[in-house]
Amino acid sequence: MEFNFYRLKIWQKAHTLVLEIYKITNSFPESELYGIISQLRRAAASIPANIVEGYSRKSKKEFIQFLYQARGSLDEVIYFLILSKDLKYLTDVDFEKLINLASELMKMMNSFIGRNKLNV
Repeated sequence: MEFNFYRLKIWQKAHTLVLEIYKITNSFPESELYGIISQLRRAAASIPANIVEGYSRKSKKEFIQFLYQARGSLDEVIYFLILSKDLKYLTDVDFEKLINLASELMKMMNSFIGRNKLNV
C-alpha cells in the first residue's frame, strides 16, 4: 500500500532521520531511557508525523502550520543531539552524520515552506 505523503521528499528525509536516531540511541546509557532517549525519539518522530498530519489537511494554510510545528521539533532534535554529544553519548562520527542529516532536512523544510507560502 502506498500513501500520497510517501512521495514528499521532506517526509522521506524526516523518516530517515527518525530511523537513524532510533538506531543510535540504542547505545545510550539505560539511565537515559526516560530522559534524553525518550525526548530525542519523541521529537524526531514528531517531525514526519506533523508533515503527514498537515499534508492530510484541506488547506495549504493548515499544512504550513503543521510544517512549522515539524520544524520546531527538528530544532528540538538538534538541541538533543548537541546535548548527547556534550554528554559523550554520541561519537563525533555519529554526531556529524545526524547533524548533517538534520541540517539537510532543515534546508529542505525551509524551502518547501517558502514555496507553499507563495501558493496560499
